[in-house]
Amino acid sequence: MAGLALEVVPTVSAQQMREIDDLVISYGLSLEQMMENAGRNLAQHVIETYHPESVSVLVGPGHNGGGGLVAARHLANRGVRVELCLARGDVAPVTARQLALDRRIGVVEVDAPSTSAMVIDALLGYSLSGEPRGRVADLIDWTRSQASPVVSLDVPSGLDATSGHFTRCVRAHSTLTLALPKMGLVRAARVAGEIYLADISIPRRAYEALGLDVPDLFATSPIVHLTR
Repeated sequence: MAGLALEVVPTVSAQQMREIDDLVISYGLSLEQMMENAGRNLAQHVIETYHPESVSVLVGPGHNGGGGLVAARHLANRGVRVELCLARGDVAPVTARQLALDRRIGVVEVDAPSTSAMVIDALLGYSLSGEPRGRVADLIDWTRSQASPVVSLDVPSGLDATSGHFTRCVRAHSTLTLALPKMGLVRAARVAGEIYLADISIPRRAYEALGLDVPDLFATSPIVHLTR
């Protein structure tokens, strides 16, 4: 896995990342494609870095949860024992399609997570507004009681992706952030853990449209370790 100094990679706010996502969708890159790229790279990161026999995947209702569901499918296909724990029964339409696929291929779904070799946190992404509530908050608290390593997708759930502020947040062993690192990860290093960056196929033109000078991050690997 390639390594790159964090200081040479542009960081983005939640609003900038939202604009990038909207722009690439206007180009024709779908949410489903980006979600598949995110989840496949998350599964690869988990296998290469942690080699777990079992994984508990905590699934939020939005697109971050969809990435977790994709990762669960890829992990299950590669012989890892996977269990899904949903924060809510109602999920975004694109996430619902991933959930239906996981169910059809027999990925185990549980009402309450059990102790596994590791945990994937796919509860909340960069679009967090306000403090975590309800079952999402309960699952965040549960991760903090576990001795197993926790990997967060994009940002640790509960972290403001721009400011780095949090009141209730997953403390990740590592965070696999997507496309570009979020400002909040740098400002809250104590909860982000080791930061890795994953390619989800954002074209250079989208970055240029926002005035971002982005180097060839993924020239040798779709996952890059950002070192401090």
